[in-house]
Amino acid sequence: MTVLRRPLIAGNWKMNGLITGGTALAGDLGARLRGAGPVPFDMLVCPPFTLISAVGAAIAGSGLLLGAQDCAAAASGAHTGDISAPMLADAGCGFILVGHSERRADHGEADATVRAKAAAAHGAGVGAVICIGETEAERDAAQAEAVVRRQLAGSLPGGATAANTVIAYEPVWAIGTGRTPTADDVQAIHALIRAETAKIMGVDAAAAIRLLYGGSVKPENAVELLSLPDVDGGLIGGASLKADDFWLIAERST
Repeated sequence: MTVLRRPLIAGNWKMNGLITGGTALAGDLGARLRGAGPVPFDMLVCPPFTLISAVGAAIAGSGLLLGAQDCAAAASGAHTGDISAPMLADAGCGFILVGHSERRADHGEADATVRAKAAAAHGAGVGAVICIGETEAERDAAQAEAVVRRQLAGSLPGGATAANTVIAYEPVWAIGTGRTPTADDVQAIHALIRAETAKIMGVDAAAAIRLLYGGSVKPENAVELLSLPDVDGGLIGGASLKADDFWLIAERST
């Protein structure tokens, strides 16, 4: 039986945006969704914590989904500077990115930490977008598949399902560099992820879970990358900060 997976186009704004510009961008995207009527894809924006409330208000009722870029593993307590998954759920977030390569590299987050954060998101009733991907050195050493297997197995929490989890593959060397793997390379890794997910979650769940590709996705290469058999959307960085580009990518995902 063929499983139809609805594409998800997720925008990671990273550490960019102030209230005026952020709400204008979100409002523009929300207006496009309202005006387009039923669309065959989902759109998600993940602004910085400071913009979540304002962006949520700007997109209310539009169908544009709201997410966060990270969460703490703990639900509450003495964790100065951290934001918990229940807090983000309370602010209207339906998804939380965990394990982004910049968190893994800049903040030393190991697979166990990512797993705990994904579990925290699930515990708060929020979907986890779990990010995995190899560095340039790991790819050059022919370790890409081994790294992806390890990160996937170590980052997926118990209780992960196709309904509460999205997996995003982002080769670190392709993020924000303008470089991308070949379409064959992307499909091969995504097929590997789906096969490994089947071993962990079961065949049915693996067939239904959405796998995103991230790493220098833009309107010009969106059709080629997002039409691959095991790619179910994109995790978009820089292009998600431009309404025209982000919208074109979403339109070209189906």
